[in-house]
Amino acid sequence: MKLVVVESPAKAKTIETYLGPGHKVLASYGHVRDLPAKDGSVDPDQGFAMEWETYPDKATRLKAIADEAKGADSLILATDPDREGEAISWHVQEVLKKRKVLPADVRRVTFNAITKAAVLDAMAHPRALDEDLIDAYRARRALDYLVGFTLSPVLWRKLPGAKSAGRVQSVALRLVVDREREIELFRAQEYWSVVASLEQDGVGFSARLVRWKGQKLDRLSIGNQGDAEAAKRDVEAGRFSVESVETKPLTRNPPPPFTTSTLQQEAARKLGFSASHTMRVAQDLYEQGAITYMRTDGVQMDGSAISAARGAIANRYDGSYVPDKPRQYTTKAKNAQEAHEAIRPTDFGRDRIGGGDHARLYELVWKRALASQMASARLERTTVELVDGSGSHTLRATGQVVLFPGYLALYEEGRDDPVGRSGQQAEAGEGDEDARRLPRMGDGDAPAKKDVLAEQHFTQPPPRYSEASLVKKMEELGIGRPSTYASILQTLKDREYVKLEKNRFHANETGRLLTAFLERFFERYVSYDFTAGLEDQLDDVSGGRADWQAVLEAFWRDFKPKTVEVADQKPSEVTAALDTFLEPFLFPDKGDGKDARLCPNCGNGRLALRGGRFGAFVACSNYPECKYTRRFAQGGSEESADAGPVELGRDPATGAEVTRRTGRFGAYVQLGDEKDAKRASIPKDVGEVELEMALRLLSLPRTVGAHPETGKEITASIGRYGPYLMHDGKYARLQSTAEVFETGMNLAVTKLAEAAAGGGRGARTASREPIAAFGDSPVTGKPVKVMEGRFGPYVTDGETNATLPKGTDPKTLTEEAALALLAERAAKGPAKGKAKKKAAPKAAAAKKAPAKKAPAKKPAAKKAASKG
Repeated sequence: MKLVVVESPAKAKTIETYLGPGHKVLASYGHVRDLPAKDGSVDPDQGFAMEWETYPDKATRLKAIADEAKGADSLILATDPDREGEAISWHVQEVLKKRKVLPADVRRVTFNAITKAAVLDAMAHPRALDEDLIDAYRARRALDYLVGFTLSPVLWRKLPGAKSAGRVQSVALRLVVDREREIELFRAQEYWSVVASLEQDGVGFSARLVRWKGQKLDRLSIGNQGDAEAAKRDVEAGRFSVESVETKPLTRNPPPPFTTSTLQQEAARKLGFSASHTMRVAQDLYEQGAITYMRTDGVQMDGSAISAARGAIANRYDGSYVPDKPRQYTTKAKNAQEAHEAIRPTDFGRDRIGGGDHARLYELVWKRALASQMASARLERTTVELVDGSGSHTLRATGQVVLFPGYLALYEEGRDDPVGRSGQQAEAGEGDEDARRLPRMGDGDAPAKKDVLAEQHFTQPPPRYSEASLVKKMEELGIGRPSTYASILQTLKDREYVKLEKNRFHANETGRLLTAFLERFFERYVSYDFTAGLEDQLDDVSGGRADWQAVLEAFWRDFKPKTVEVADQKPSEVTAALDTFLEPFLFPDKGDGKDARLCPNCGNGRLALRGGRFGAFVACSNYPECKYTRRFAQGGSEESADAGPVELGRDPATGAEVTRRTGRFGAYVQLGDEKDAKRASIPKDVGEVELEMALRLLSLPRTVGAHPETGKEITASIGRYGPYLMHDGKYARLQSTAEVFETGMNLAVTKLAEAAAGGGRGARTASREPIAAFGDSPVTGKPVKVMEGRFGPYVTDGETNATLPKGTDPKTLTEEAALALLAERAAKGPAKGKAKKKAAPKAAAAKKAPAKKAPAKKPAAKKAASKG
């Protein structure tokens, strides 16, 4: 018997049908071991020796593999064809070797697509494990561990609020923060355009003023309304005739088929997918045998695939859409060993697969791959220049005509934000000029002038990064590698260093402060050039051109002393250094000649950066006499600055002072001034708070009354996730703060009943906030969440619930581990009760008895569901 090990159960099931009898295919459910999250897992003094630990949730899987290995004649490692796949195979081999059950015959096979032909061909051409790829994996894993476990403790002691720092994620974060700085420093510049509306032979078109008073105009030449109006009058007064008509043929070639990064970019632009969601859906399509492997730097396609694509083009269009020669693309990847075939369909005859996001992503892959082998588009660009009688003023009109669409008939690549020099973006309609059709004109023609407009514009700051543009920038700089982009961006979001608003990355307070700390104290290690250079060295390792331990030694030799140096500094020294480093952001010169650090509250204190339990903030030097504070995230803004407690009045019952204050999490009211004084957050829908509302907030929870059926109290209050009702441990949401104080018994009972009626397993899950959240499940299309259940934390995809193994921290559960747990639970099939229900129809006479018992099973089913 031959034992075959792959990553996923779906892949295992498909491959076992291809291989037939004599083969047993088992899934490892991804990585099976990792470096323990503790000091000493990597020992630099012992040649960077690593201590590996089996994931607790993989013990069962490894036991199953080891049990089968005992009786196997050979072991075939068939994990994915990349560095991570090679590492998983190596880990499985090492575990079996340690347990002394490793078969004598061990083979490694890789295939780029899960089709019968590809799998059987791979089985016929096995190889040994690639030690260079394994060394590259170990080097990357050791680097990430050493940076995280050496730098993070320094952060925790010196930078309150910082969670951790990663080798590549910190540089990606710096890109987001640098863009924020560009936006803050940007100063809009006014400029004007003068455009004439003309008509020739009944066809209207527009022409822009490009020369005025004999001077050539660029975009910013006309900078004020006075000049614009003068230019407009000159155009209105002039008689313009055609001086030249220039027509140039243009050819546009199709883009190559997708690589990992271009797929992530295009899916973000056209489908609105996050990078992590794109990779999950692509993984599922790959395991279904629909597309080739989706982690690749390569743009080339197999010869048989090119022939199939050309045949599909000929069937769909006519022969003119098939170029004379097949198109050959070459990869720009520096590491040829990790460059595989581009992402393409396994069957060009299928233009649609599945439904939902799977169908949308497959269609994108299919169109891009097919278009890459289509004929070029042929266009014609026309430029017409019109000069007035004096020869001093010139108008220019441009237009473009598609003579033959070629690949554009099927696919056109999306674009990121069109940003030009000086940060300005194309003004409305300007980007469409080239696409306009112009009437036929010749030298000397004088089109009729219909109107002249002078329009005001302002240069725009560079746009914040979207997922697509950030991935593109990282690839351009050589930061990270395409297979890591999705996890890098997800980590930044999970650690709340950035937030996404309207699909744009904004740096959060902690992200900005962390970047400032790293730039000030670890400048070299967050520089773009250094990070890209280190990636090149790691590529050299995987290509067999460098020794992995030598690369680690060179890094560690400088990095370790630097962390010791920073760790020896006092927190106050670190804060003082950051205060100076961040001065342009925290205390910008307002141009009024006043000291930007002068306290606006007391008038003589000086503002400076301070560190507290909940992060950094700006405070007055006259504290505690002056209690002015400002959150770090506000930069130099005085909005929402806290000048100290604002007295609202006194509580009639206790006589204690009621104050309105501002804290880390926003505005709140407080009763008294003791250390354990009662506090209540001010909801956003309340508006300006006066004494009466403050006392009402401080009095919560409010007792509505005793439930007429149970006699137990119903209370109304405001929690972390908004207003709610509670009765006997069950909850119902309220829509506003006002409802907390106005809801009576009848409405409360109704709302609780409605919540209970719709609050089966799914509804209860939806009404609670998750401990952790990932993207949509590739199986159900619903969000994957870690929830707190009655019997402990569990992970759910909306249909399947999987309990977390004992000892697993739900807050640190990875997305990969979550999906593996769900897959493992789903593979076990339905519960016993459900299985019996399906089996019942086999015996007609036995139907009645189980049918009578069925209602009695319902409460049990509900009880079981609550465990999730």
